Amino acid sequence: MKKYFLLLISLGALSASHAQVADSAKRHVVLQGASNFRDLGGYATADGHHVKWRQVYRSADISKLTDDDLAVLKGRKVTYDVDLRGHQESAQAPDRLNPGTDYILSPAGSDNMDWIKSITKLKGNQADSVMQSYYSNTQFLAERYKLFFNKLLVLPQDNSLVFHCTAGKDRTGIGAALLLYSLGVPYDTIMNDYLASNYYRRADNVKMVNQMVKYAHIDEQVAKEMAGVKKEFLDSTFKAITDQYGSVDNFLKTQVGLDDQKIGLLKKKFLE
Repeated sequence: MKKYFLLLISLGALSASHAQVADSAKRHVVLQGASNFRDLGGYATADGHHVKWRQVYRSADISKLTDDDLAVLKGRKVTYDVDLRGHQESAQAPDRLNPGTDYILSPAGSDNMDWIKSITKLKGNQADSVMQSYYSNTQFLAERYKLFFNKLLVLPQDNSLVFHCTAGKDRTGIGAALLLYSLGVPYDTIMNDYLASNYYRRADNVKMVNQMVKYAHIDEQVAKEMAGVKKEFLDSTFKAITDQYGSVDNFLKTQVGLDDQKIGLLKKKFLE
């Protein structure tokens, strides 16, 4: 039973009404051993700049990359890897990387799995409240994403970075949202990128939801609700940050350590 509870954190997206994907064809990096692997480039900022292509990638689990996949990453100069999973997740499925890749585990808040035990008791749309509670918890946000931003700040020129969790939708989705926000990308664009997981994870999660229902006896609707990403989820994170810290800008400055100089450096490195 325990291993099937752990599979819940791998759920990506299963939604009858797929998120409207505004991605260009070159955003999605097709890999044999990983899903939801996307380039964050191309997004327009409010002041007319664009996020550079082939600099920062977001993904789901990359423990099953094939030799061909590794060749793709090498060709894209992916030399930095920020793993947002917990210790147990990463130990059970270690990232498969090219030699010399700078790897860092940033597990803050990902090792406490107690909340999963309550999921078997949920029915129907009750999972929404669990997900919104998860997204509203700011306790580990700064610690988790400070390491992520620190790696971005020191990323060498002409190199690229991938960050990921297990499904590439929740922890990775929040990380992508905070990065795009720091670069000046409008919130509606940030939301579209976040919701795109509903499209890129759809096939994997049909199988995953079936496993949850069959082996862990999770209510099917609960599994589907937890599998998807919704606007309300990311809204909950941004609202919680604003309520606690006054603004997302203040959170990034006072908690993550992104002062004006570092924000300027991020924009210089990742915008054109």
